[in-house]
Amino acid sequence: MFTNLMTMQLKITPDRFISEIQKDFTDNFPFLKLEFFNNKSFARNDFSASQIISRSRKLGETQTGIKEDIIEIEERMKVSELEKLFKDKFKLAVQVFRKSGNLWLETTMTDNWSLLQQNNHGREISTNKITDPKPDDFDLTRDADH
Repeated sequence: MFTNLMTMQLKITPDRFISEIQKDFTDNFPFLKLEFFNNKSFARNDFSASQIISRSRKLGETQTGIKEDIIEIEERMKVSELEKLFKDKFKLAVQVFRKSGNLWLETTMTDNWSLLQQNNHGREISTNKITDPKPDDFDLTRDADH
């Protein structure tokens, strides 16, 4: 839930299911999702689909020693900052994905974008409704018919 228009509070506890945390995040950023990975090296090139932790698992099952805490997520926070926060505070490997039509894409190339920018871009791609036009954006559908 947003405590104001700029910040949400995400409750982290060992007994919360990953699906609950994902839902809370996506309720606030409907064109983004968090995936949790069984990746102790935290190296980007080591992330793979086979390492995605099931949504039906509890956080405490995936990482021992997790203490109850709140993460404050600001919509202007960069994706890389959010992922680092999970790593540093909870030793959890997470990756933000952005909706692109019917697909979910890793945001690795745009990790310096804010969550708000990512969410707006996902909305634009998925609904073809421009919410925040930028003159330096490129047309992703330019070559679609060729």
